[in-house]
Amino acid sequence: MKNMISMRDLSKKDILHLMEIAAKIEDGEIVPDLKGRLAALLFFEPSTRTMFSFDTAVKRMNGSTIIMSGTKNTSSKKGETFADTLQTIAQYSDIIIMRTPVEGAARYASEIVNIPVVNAGDGANQHPTQALLDLYSIMKTQGTLEGLKVGLAGDLRFGRTVHSLAQALSLFGVQFKFISPSFLQMPEYIKDDLEARKIKFTELDDIEGNIDDLDILYVTRIQKERFADPEDYENLKGSYILKKSMLDNVKTNFKVMHPLPRVDEINTDVDDTKYAYYFPQAKNGVFTRQALIAILLGEV
Repeated sequence: MKNMISMRDLSKKDILHLMEIAAKIEDGEIVPDLKGRLAALLFFEPSTRTMFSFDTAVKRMNGSTIIMSGTKNTSSKKGETFADTLQTIAQYSDIIIMRTPVEGAARYASEIVNIPVVNAGDGANQHPTQALLDLYSIMKTQGTLEGLKVGLAGDLRFGRTVHSLAQALSLFGVQFKFISPSFLQMPEYIKDDLEARKIKFTELDDIEGNIDDLDILYVTRIQKERFADPEDYENLKGSYILKKSMLDNVKTNFKVMHPLPRVDEINTDVDDTKYAYYFPQAKNGVFTRQALIAILLGEV
């Protein structure tokens, strides 16, 4: 594995190997050392958890980071091309971790630089490292990734986290419930992939009454920044709100996950239940990103 661009690039064996390394890092069995290594974090889109967890992951392994947040104070404002920016930064660093609003930009970057590139989110396309931490979280809470029943709820059209997660879980024989307004349904290319792999899924338009048989409910926010027409967003925001009262009949192993940030799609009364897992889920991002970086840099 030279780069991490899409979950489509990983086999089931790759995923399980990375989960194993992440667990050993969390338990202290493996302590990768990146002393003298430098990671360039290029975030052309806003980020809290992804940027800070990557920064934390590198520094916990004794590495260093340089961070670009947006392009305001860079030579992009002088007309420098994206390709020239990338090739220049590649001279200073050992790995590039990038988030961009442009779909396909991470793969393009991996084709023009000679160091590893990690896709930290490209538009509404993919967010593979989020999928990896989600898989690790599911493994920790369920003891397996095989044969689970998983609900994906909210913005399935523009939600790059659910695109990556659906593709990854399709390797493990899961059954899906896709819960969203018709305007925000899962893209056809994702559903085509699932059908090709003989993965069962149903499409529903309401959370209430449809989660009692699930092992995992993965909730996403309605993303204002993805809407061209603000009126469309106003009509759909708040469409799906998970409340504590909806959890009365769920399975004992049931967990609620969310990539965060949360707006209003999960009531805060859910936070204190044994089913809420979204904050530990965020912490798991450090271990999985440590594992990924260490693998890409040949340290494990």
